[in-house]
Amino acid sequence: MSIGQELSSIDFQSMIGGPLNAVIKAQAQSAQTSVDFIKSVGFNGPETEDAGKPTMVTFEYDKIFQEKDEQGNIVYTPRPMKLTVPILTMLPIPFIRVSDVSIDFNAKINSVVESTTTSSSELNASLGVKGGWGPVSAELKCSYSNKKSTSATDKTERTYSMAIHVQAEQDELPAGMEKLLGVLENSIKEVPKAA
Repeated sequence: MSIGQELSSIDFQSMIGGPLNAVIKAQAQSAQTSVDFIKSVGFNGPETEDAGKPTMVTFEYDKIFQEKDEQGNIVYTPRPMKLTVPILTMLPIPFIRVSDVSIDFNAKINSVVESTTTSSSELNASLGVKGGWGPVSAELKCSYSNKKSTSATDKTERTYSMAIHVQAEQDELPAGMEKLLGVLENSIKEVPKAA
């Protein structure tokens, strides 16, 4: 198999599409996590009497008021106050988005073909003459051998490496969430604490 055929047999669609699909699924999971956070932290659950209403946090503190006494002197009087704030306006809401995905794929294919051929030939001949009383006799011996051996080895080394870099960052609030937080901010109340 040639290097071109080797590379064309790699399933790039799965190798590149797989990480991208994983990033898309992670982005969808992140959005679902944001929705779950807003529902569970920002609003009262169905088990409470205020189900579906924003979760409020109340702070009590002393506020200094500037007043004039009977003689017309300026005096500073502390008064207990109560501040009620929707909790969603105080917490960072997790909106994570993937801003950058880079996929680096490296393929290194080493193909080595070795071929070895050895050949040898051998010819043996011998001639012998016999003498005696009768007719002369002769003997001829001949042998031939040819040996050929061929060996070939094919060695292919494949090295693949893949690096995926994903960069995520806190995204800006969606327009609808900004509007919701604006409405909730208008519900912040500062009132004198009841005696």
